[in-house]
Amino acid sequence: MIDLHMHTTASDGRSAPTDLVAEVVAQGITTMAVTDHDTTAAWDEVSAAAAAAGVACIPGIEITAVDDGRDVHMLGYFFDRHHAELSAFLATQREDRHRRLRAIGERLERLGVPVDLDRALAGADQRMGRAVGRPLAAAALVEAGHVATLKEAFDRYLGEGRPAFIERQGISPVDVVALMARAGGVTSMAHPGKTLRDELIPALVAAGMQAIEVWHPDHDGIDTARYRQMATRFGILVTGGSDYHGNGSGRSQGFGQVHLPVSDFARLAALAGWAGRA
Repeated sequence: MIDLHMHTTASDGRSAPTDLVAEVVAQGITTMAVTDHDTTAAWDEVSAAAAAAGVACIPGIEITAVDDGRDVHMLGYFFDRHHAELSAFLATQREDRHRRLRAIGERLERLGVPVDLDRALAGADQRMGRAVGRPLAAAALVEAGHVATLKEAFDRYLGEGRPAFIERQGISPVDVVALMARAGGVTSMAHPGKTLRDELIPALVAAGMQAIEVWHPDHDGIDTARYRQMATRFGILVTGGSDYHGNGSGRSQGFGQVHLPVSDFARLAALAGWAGRA
């Protein structure tokens, strides 16, 4: 079983890197990629634990691009994570995540629902390379008693169009494709059936995007068929995974259920020149 979309505590997942590998083994997953948001901080720990467990592990990441004020998530695989330009860019991305979270905190205070984000940000600073985001603000809202659940926090305050939503700043999806290519990686558009920005796909393919995520928990059968057909039409490959964020995250339903077929991974690995086993 192959799962190329998972998250750890280095971004917004609930599983520590070594714990995630143990969960992967328990599910029978044999090839994995951790795709934390805008960071590769978990890579060393994950790859060491995966090697010890006999699980193949490939470099992965989920980069947040911005188009017309909206997030567009781009997956990267098989890249050189020590690439200087990519490393500098990811550091800038993480700095902007801190800026955005502080702006959200200020907005929440003006709305009369103050939260303590300093402790959360301090914890992130202590874990070098961790990427913070709105889930920290959501957890702070729950802890302060302003809402009962993380979902309520997003529905009432933090989701797009809600009163404490702050637009992200960042580079375009096309620029992410170019940057990942310079770092030697393969780029795939994440969960297009969730993002709903299909109009971007032709330009991304023209810019060199090599794949699109077909297999994802938020894709129903119609979505899966549509994006598989789109990949065929554009002559690109497909990726897939569970987008697992850990037990209790509300984003665990696909773990061990949604995965990339072996034949699709073989084509992806061949494109990247990866000689490991699946």
